[in-house]
Amino acid sequence: MSLCKHCISGVTHEGTPEGKIETINGIESYIATPSNDYPKDKAILFLTDAFGIPLNNNKLIVDAFARNGYKTIIPDLFNGDAIPAKAMEKGEFDIQAWFPNHMQAQTRPVIDKVIAGLKEQGVKEFLAIGYCFGARYAFDLAFENIVKVVVVNHPSLLQNPADLEKYLSKAKAPLLINSCETDSQFPPDFQAKADEILKDKFAPGYKRVYWAGCTHGFAVRGDISNPTIKEAKEGAFKAAVEWFGAHA
Repeated sequence: MSLCKHCISGVTHEGTPEGKIETINGIESYIATPSNDYPKDKAILFLTDAFGIPLNNNKLIVDAFARNGYKTIIPDLFNGDAIPAKAMEKGEFDIQAWFPNHMQAQTRPVIDKVIAGLKEQGVKEFLAIGYCFGARYAFDLAFENIVKVVVVNHPSLLQNPADLEKYLSKAKAPLLINSCETDSQFPPDFQAKADEILKDKFAPGYKRVYWAGCTHGFAVRGDISNPTIKEAKEGAFKAAVEWFGAHA
């Protein structure tokens, strides 16, 4: 398994992050907290694309979840070695050299430490949203029933059909997938297989939303000067908020 060229392409979005960087159980994390009252025992784990915390886009989306009433956390999945945002501008990055240093053995312990740290703070219920790279780990957490609800956006690193079949047999977390038209990581046949395996068969709940005219990465790094992509990016976020609201 590996990543694709669209995993490192896109546009940086403008805006001033409202959250803050804190250390949770030894792991640097970006945390956005609702300004109004919110359930202190619930949190969203925001599992990023390969650009991680440094990418402004990720922080802005996390802030938006906080404005919708959810404390939301980005763990630094990459131990300070996220792909730099400038790689999108240059369109050049040796992702094949980077990827072997960010496999399950390096990444999953980071997530587990943050979960343990949040539990010490009183969090009892975890929701997960994964973008690209992070979707792999959202699925894994669901397999182990660590998270209550899952959303994935243009997922990467999943196996067809093995991960879908495992989700059906092992997971209990309702699953929303935001998919798109051009996506080598989650192409049309994979999308169709997800529907075949999970639609009307996965009792906790399954939904796949398809965004035409969009490319892998649209929900976080899409060019929002393009009306079609802007509508899809905002629509994918709205779908996630509604999914969490319906199932959390």
